[in-house]
Amino acid sequence: MSINTEATESSNGWLNGLLGVIIFSGSLPATRIAVLDLDPFFVTVARATIADILALIVLLINKEKFPQKTQFLSLGIVALGVVIGFPLLSALALRYVTSAHSIVFVGILPVSTAVFGIIRGGERPRPVFWIFSILGSLLVVGYALKQGISSSPIGDILMLLSVILCGLGYAEGGKLSKTLGGWQVISWALVFSLPVVLPLTYIFLPTTVAHVSIGAWTSLAYVSLFSMFIGFIFWYKGLAQGGIASIGQLQLLQPFFGLILAASLLHEEVNIGMLFVTIGVILCVGGAKKFAK
Repeated sequence: MSINTEATESSNGWLNGLLGVIIFSGSLPATRIAVLDLDPFFVTVARATIADILALIVLLINKEKFPQKTQFLSLGIVALGVVIGFPLLSALALRYVTSAHSIVFVGILPVSTAVFGIIRGGERPRPVFWIFSILGSLLVVGYALKQGISSSPIGDILMLLSVILCGLGYAEGGKLSKTLGGWQVISWALVFSLPVVLPLTYIFLPTTVAHVSIGAWTSLAYVSLFSMFIGFIFWYKGLAQGGIASIGQLQLLQPFFGLILAASLLHEEVNIGMLFVTIGVILCVGGAKKFAK
């Protein structure tokens, strides 16, 4: 691959990754709205079932070949991390903490993704990369803690576990996308989970929906279509093009996009300090990009 081709591929990776991050930014605020009226278990399996059906339709229309047996384990890991693990644990956590508090944990997601990128993807970023990566995470975490948001031990543990599983799912999906394709990875991971989530959706179906607001249904639709499917098309393609550890640093921007949505949808306060921290995070993302390889 020529230098120009490699540079173009990397730039496309950052663009696709950024689009994925922007879409994912609405996930936690939308989940927060949904679990106010709906059971977290129902939200998790319902969003997966809706996305599963959409993914199955897309796969059939495109007449995609069934994955090889050697890819089954990786698809299972992706399903565990991003189809079941993160959605369920974060939905449960948001019963105890606000979406703003979850920024503390989203801030360490890039490090989690980079670590699993090394373990599962065989990537070896330069040492300076880790300085920018950890510094960016500390900026996000420090900003969130400075807000003085009250915490819940149960909510914190659930969010921490969700971030670990999410990082694993991101890294595994990014590695598999190089051979299977970005949208194919999330599509097959969703289809593989269908036999599990479909019956569970029926089991956890609310006995009555009279109390469920339009906002809750709209939020469920968003996390089903965008957070669970469309966002991953861009995200996994970006990880495959630009590298798991490198593109993963774009997640540092996700909390700030999410804060904007949280402020507008949930009326959570966002102050001027966010601007300065955002500038610092952007610089860290740029530094991580430069020294990722």
